[in-house]
Amino acid sequence: MNTDAPRPRGLGKRAWLTTQLVRRVLRTLAWSRLVDVTVLGRDRVPKTGPIIIASNHISLLDAVFLWGALRRRAVAIAMAELWTWPVVGRLVRLLGHIPVIRRDAESGRSALTRAAQVLGYGGVLIIYPEGRLVPAGGYEPYKPGVANLAMATGVRIVPVCTTGTDGVLPMRGPGGAARKFNRNHPVTIHFGMPINPAEFDDAEKLLDHLRHEIESLRAEPNGG
Repeated sequence: MNTDAPRPRGLGKRAWLTTQLVRRVLRTLAWSRLVDVTVLGRDRVPKTGPIIIASNHISLLDAVFLWGALRRRAVAIAMAELWTWPVVGRLVRLLGHIPVIRRDAESGRSALTRAAQVLGYGGVLIIYPEGRLVPAGGYEPYKPGVANLAMATGVRIVPVCTTGTDGVLPMRGPGGAARKFNRNHPVTIHFGMPINPAEFDDAEKLLDHLRHEIESLRAEPNGG
């Protein structure tokens, strides 16, 4: 896929070096069994070419585990608040991730434009279709951006179901109670089969199928 846009920062040399360093740290933690992590179906992610990774979102740690489970560089669309956090803000800049302000239409359009540039250069894009944290078993309509992007670019979507991260670091409790880290809770990252957007004639049908595939991964044996 060709593009006239400049190469995205997330696909540059600095991002590559940062990715290598951070993933080495994450793999060391995985080998030490700091957290029990199981990755299923990782070979379903193509080794080359553009691909969209779409996952459910149940904990602030989802991106860490999903990004660490991949074997390719990846650029994520993430909430803009992360760019203001100490350490984390510096890291997401180095990695070239894409900020989006929730409930801001212009910010959403800008993020999707940058996402298309990542795909145009053959990159991997991580996106959370619900657009925010949703408790396991909860429901939030999928935002149309992921389907519109896939249909406009022709890039396939790999569905992912993440389970257990909400046990490691839960969302805030009633009254805004602080989260407590629980390293003993197992985590599973389950990759599904790529979805071809060319098989759908409108974005809504693609979104419905994507949700069904993600939920199906949760129900599969050894899938959490």
